[in-house]
Amino acid sequence: MNDAYSVPRKPLYTRADLPDVPWLDARPGEFPFVRGIHATMYAQRPWTIRQYAGYADASATNLAYRRAIESGARGLSVAFDLPTHRGHDSDDESIGGDVGMAGVAIDSVEDMKRLFEGIALDEVSVSMTMSGAVLPVLAAFIVAAEESGVEPARLRGTIQNDILKEFMARNTWIFAPQPSMRIATDVVQHVLAHLPQFNAMSVSGYHLQEAGADGVLELALTLANAREYVRRLVDAGADADRVCAQLSFFFAVGPDFFGEIAKLRAARVLWAELARSLGARSARAAQLRMHCQTAGSSLHAQHAHNNIVRTTIEALAAVLGGTQSLHTNAWDEALSLPGEAAATLARDTQRMLQHEMGLCETADPLGGAYMVEALTARTIDAVKARLADVDAQGGVIGAIESGWVQAQLHRAAAQTQARIDSGEQVIVGVNRDRAAPPTDSEWLDVDARVVRAVQIERLRQLRASRDAACVRAALDALTHGAGEGEGGGEGNLLALTIDAMRARASVGECTAALERVWPRWHRALASEAQIYAATRGDDAAWNAARHAVAQWTALQGRAPRIALVKLGLDGHDRGVRVVAAGLADAGFDVRLGPLFTTPQEVAAWAHACDPDIVGVSTLAGAHGALVPTLLDALRAHRCDAPLVLGGIVPEAHREALLAAGVARIVGPDTPLDRIVLDVLRALSPQAQPSPC
Repeated sequence: MNDAYSVPRKPLYTRADLPDVPWLDARPGEFPFVRGIHATMYAQRPWTIRQYAGYADASATNLAYRRAIESGARGLSVAFDLPTHRGHDSDDESIGGDVGMAGVAIDSVEDMKRLFEGIALDEVSVSMTMSGAVLPVLAAFIVAAEESGVEPARLRGTIQNDILKEFMARNTWIFAPQPSMRIATDVVQHVLAHLPQFNAMSVSGYHLQEAGADGVLELALTLANAREYVRRLVDAGADADRVCAQLSFFFAVGPDFFGEIAKLRAARVLWAELARSLGARSARAAQLRMHCQTAGSSLHAQHAHNNIVRTTIEALAAVLGGTQSLHTNAWDEALSLPGEAAATLARDTQRMLQHEMGLCETADPLGGAYMVEALTARTIDAVKARLADVDAQGGVIGAIESGWVQAQLHRAAAQTQARIDSGEQVIVGVNRDRAAPPTDSEWLDVDARVVRAVQIERLRQLRASRDAACVRAALDALTHGAGEGEGGGEGNLLALTIDAMRARASVGECTAALERVWPRWHRALASEAQIYAATRGDDAAWNAARHAVAQWTALQGRAPRIALVKLGLDGHDRGVRVVAAGLADAGFDVRLGPLFTTPQEVAAWAHACDPDIVGVSTLAGAHGALVPTLLDALRAHRCDAPLVLGGIVPEAHREALLAAGVARIVGPDTPLDRIVLDVLRALSPQAQPSPC
């Protein structure tokens, strides 16, 4: 049995494993929908191929979307850049290196109109992954559609609007939990009233699995979040049937093939029961509609072409689990932003599954299989136990505020990394069968400086052409709606933001209007000691790394001190927290920095830490601009501690970064024992404490 599995496995399953399974004679389309929410499933309509994409600026992304539609796509999924996620305009001086990286920059209604120019928004379903800045982004979409002749009632699609998972995992929140919940519920209430064909919220488990959760924890936390949203909306007077019917769900599908199939089947049963318990009675309200994405965390930089197989098998699991739409990752995403050829192959993988493999001909072909049905039943039991754990923390808000959720995810991520590093959890081409040479990749290179210059000029033109008094009045009304002044706190925040965006306010200005009432929220990162080391056990390579640290410590009379930080707006903290935990377990004195910091802020923070070495974690592609700026800022503080850069850095960028002063670059898939030695090698054996 593999300890990494969510639910324990047996070497053989028989009819004896199914005595307590109540749905064996159920049919697809029947409550509790374990076999699928539609009677015919894919026989009449295959799942929607919905590839998540966003490229630099709106015009470039629009071209990609139109090509996808010409190729038969029925759904679009928008990836926004990190400044947009965090509610910043592109001309904000604090976020320059992230503009247009890892998604499309959207500052205004005009950008949104460019994004969908020539696309019939009443014919194409649009999904938008946006939670933090959901108000101005969804408002811009609604206004852009109206001005193209499409009324809100005709729009089809989904807005993610799942802020609780941001506090758990992805970290693209802006405000504290309670005002963020006000925003999320106001969005749902407005969508229920004005966009009847639009999903008001996509409750996301995907980012929870990416942060470390196994399938059981992913599903339990996702359902706990959904339950909290529905309860708040129903308590505020919303109809439970309508609320539940306009929710959708988003799950990761990772390498645990049978476990992921069982998870998706279990999700439908659990949601059907939960919706009923929350007061919903209609069949549609009890039907869990889901989008799935193959797991980014399962992609590896070593022998990256192996990722094609991983993604294909994960996609097959999503289909056999009954997803309604699917995104397949490009094989080169562990190396860089995906190239066009790799993205095309990812899309064509789904086409082959739909048209060449016979997967659409039979509904729930694994229904009745001893193993799948037994795993589904055991997954349901395990998720209910995890939900009880959440309730014991005072509910999901209490579990977030206490740090319980984040600790659960961090522990799981550290344990997984330790199993991979030791070879206990096999990754072919990474810790097993590594004879083949590494694979080069075509990759997408985005110059944030160019994108930002274009966006700044567009913002200048916008502000020069609008009615400034009208904008100011709309923004004041939004602030008042959030709670400032006598009688404040009333009115729907999305409706007020639509008025502001129609007047040509920007995303950043709407966010700033809310900041007058709700300051930006901050939370410290933390890692946990001895989780990684306990899982790694008595491993020779790990013990050798620890011994090397002990030698350095004996020579210097103290432990080596590292200031470890994320840089810029990337909030994905799984990697940096696991590295922090591993380095601490190896004997380092680790200082873990805050999220969402500029190079100047990191340099000042590092100066206060007095480190022997500075470590920077990068994932979202902004290293080319941010790291050299950080090196200059460190020099300005007279800090000569060497800098080690870890994460996804394309090969073509390495020479320039090393020339700029980076001491070492540690790529993905590097075991923590090697990271320990690389960090030590960046220090002279006779190194004295840094003067910074």
